[in-house]
Amino acid sequence: MICSQCKREVPEYSNFCSTCGASQHAAAPCKRLMLSATDSKIAGVCGGLAEYFNIDATVVRLIWAALTVVPGAFVGGILAYVFAWIIIPKAPQPATNSASAPEGHAVRT
Repeated sequence: MICSQCKREVPEYSNFCSTCGASQHAAAPCKRLMLSATDSKIAGVCGGLAEYFNIDATVVRLIWAALTVVPGAFVGGILAYVFAWIIIPKAPQPATNSASAPEGHAVRT
């Protein structure tokens, strides 16, 4: 592996260059909990939690529903959902294909 700063050879397992001290591994982007822009039924809370924990959104919805119907937890489950809806930031909308034809027009090939 070549150091990105001083361009000298460093071992593959090195975290830092022994010559200049530069970091050799890019920092991993941190995961952020956000309301889902693509998988939402009501507000995207369960979809956002599913994306954050890398599990199926249906499983999160089923767990949330089961916890909500537990006696005494109904109000808590609904309030928790509303608070999560208010507190968790919205994810940016996915980019659309700008090369697609305007609505109502066919694309000729």
